[in-house]
Amino acid sequence: MGQKVSPLLLRIGYIKNWRSTWFAEKKDFANNILEDYKIRKFIKTKFAQAAVSRVEVERADKVKIIIYTARPGVIIGRRGADIDKLKEEINKIVSREITIEPREVKNASADAQLIAQNVGFQLEKRVAFRRAVKRSIDQAMQSGVKGVKISVSGRLNGAEMSRRETYKDGKLPLHTLRADVEYGFAEALTTYGILRIKVWVYKGDVIVDRKKINAAAAPAAAEPAAPKV
Repeated sequence: MGQKVSPLLLRIGYIKNWRSTWFAEKKDFANNILEDYKIRKFIKTKFAQAAVSRVEVERADKVKIIIYTARPGVIIGRRGADIDKLKEEINKIVSREITIEPREVKNASADAQLIAQNVGFQLEKRVAFRRAVKRSIDQAMQSGVKGVKISVSGRLNGAEMSRRETYKDGKLPLHTLRADVEYGFAEALTTYGILRIKVWVYKGDVIVDRKKINAAAAPAAAEPAAPKV
């Protein structure tokens, strides 16, 4: 059996960061994780048509929720009315003060999660899966990514036997830590079952200067002692 590791988790601490950034005591840790899960699930369900790529949660004095989306206007609403409603609904999950910050994903055709969702929407509209996948790969390559792989599994085209088909273009160095590889997953609810879509996108290498990071993290050198008289 294959041993599969998330491209995000493999690169955390090197070129990627956590999607939830906060510290908590042992008694609050589990509650915070559960709240983060409920927040993400609620936002992605409520704004399924807003092309939400990911949701980041920062906790300090307030709970800051950053929503990366290709259509920020759908979340903001007319004069910010929808954000105010969203705050009231999330306050039922989190009792602390909340700030919501929508951020636009400018290149949606190069975002792994949005590619997976787009293929899923097409499959739900009965588009042939090969056509949907190849069109998404062509759009991603034209947008400037260096490699993309899309895997679709389930009862493809309504076949009796479920199977998996994978299509790839460009290069995809999954084991290279400096390689900026994004991963996206989505499900398509069709009349003949659930189809699962997995997407990997390679955007190039991120060169990290470890010497500068180590120098900044190292404590300042102690001042030399005064000479004895």
